[in-house]
Amino acid sequence: MSNEVANLSLAEATRHEPVLHYAYCVDAGNRPANHAGDWPEEGRVYPVRLVPSRLEGMPLIHVLGFEGSAPYYNAFGPHRFEVVAEVWLN
Repeated sequence: MSNEVANLSLAEATRHEPVLHYAYCVDAGNRPANHAGDWPEEGRVYPVRLVPSRLEGMPLIHVLGFEGSAPYYNAFGPHRFEVVAEVWLN
């Protein structure tokens, strides 16, 4: 997976799928020492994409517009976010 595909902008994500989810960050603690890239702030709402992870065996939250490096790019565990809205675009 290339960096351009993994780190989607809001416009790129909606071009592929006409739905947006918004999630509230409930846990920004315990940032891994080897994490390179953007990190969410607790209490903020972000546009996200819910993606099943083949490696982890669970759904991951990809924060749209965040930049991160391999292997996780801009993906975070579901315990860090609470989905608060789903918006379908016409």
